[in-house]
Amino acid sequence: MIYFSHAQTDALLLEDIQGGDLTTRALGIGNLPGRMTFRHRQGGCVSGIAVARQMLQSLGLTVLEQMNDGERAAAGQQLISVSGNAAALHQGWKAVQNVLEWSCGVSHYLDSMLHILHSRYPDGQIACTRKAIPGTRLLAAQAVLAAGGIIHRAGCAETVLLFANHRRFLAPGNDWAGAISQLRRHAPEKKIVVEADTPEEALEALRAGPDVLQLDKFTPHQAAEVARTAPSLAPHCTLALTGGINLATLASYLDCGIRLFITSAPYYAPPMDINVILNPDESDI
Repeated sequence: MIYFSHAQTDALLLEDIQGGDLTTRALGIGNLPGRMTFRHRQGGCVSGIAVARQMLQSLGLTVLEQMNDGERAAAGQQLISVSGNAAALHQGWKAVQNVLEWSCGVSHYLDSMLHILHSRYPDGQIACTRKAIPGTRLLAAQAVLAAGGIIHRAGCAETVLLFANHRRFLAPGNDWAGAISQLRRHAPEKKIVVEADTPEEALEALRAGPDVLQLDKFTPHQAAEVARTAPSLAPHCTLALTGGINLATLASYLDCGIRLFITSAPYYAPPMDINVILNPDESDI
């Protein structure tokens, strides 16, 4: 599970409630006891629960029941329920709903992609990039892990990844062997990952023996051709497909024989519909 500090979850609350809830205050109902439940209207792979719990507890609310990140909710199933005073319940309502709707949208989308991939390759993996919507990086990482995906790169200092934008600064820029050799010398504890933009670049890169070769925006036919050639040129190199990989296109790439897919598409999935109901707690009145 991804760690969220209280400062981070409090910041999510403060985006909405820095002035409290004016309507609740004006009605004079803030001190009345109540309960709040969050239910998943459509059902699907769940994420954002741990963050939601921490946000609600920061408001002094008591968590009564909850699901866990990575579980699959049925349509209409309760995700989390809390009790406390009406002022805190109303302050937590929308901020937590937003976190749950966006997070569950990401995890459900990726879970659906993995279902397609695993129907052909049970050992296949989908890695999600660091191109998350600004401000959502940790929520995105939690949703990816909850769905069973992996993190491609948490940051640019985590792994070595040679792009064309790096190679253009080298002379000559097509010296794959020289670039890979230099990377191995300066980052000996890291795998060397390179990206190719064309089939010709892919073959040149394979001859230099990288650990991982990413094929960016290749057609299924181009990817299949590279996959057939790769074992003879670089038998220990892992191939990955990136660029344009999403729920609609994934199935068309499954005949390529490549088992690692890299995507940022889940971050832009439609949010799930989370129903929130607040009721007075008659037993405490």
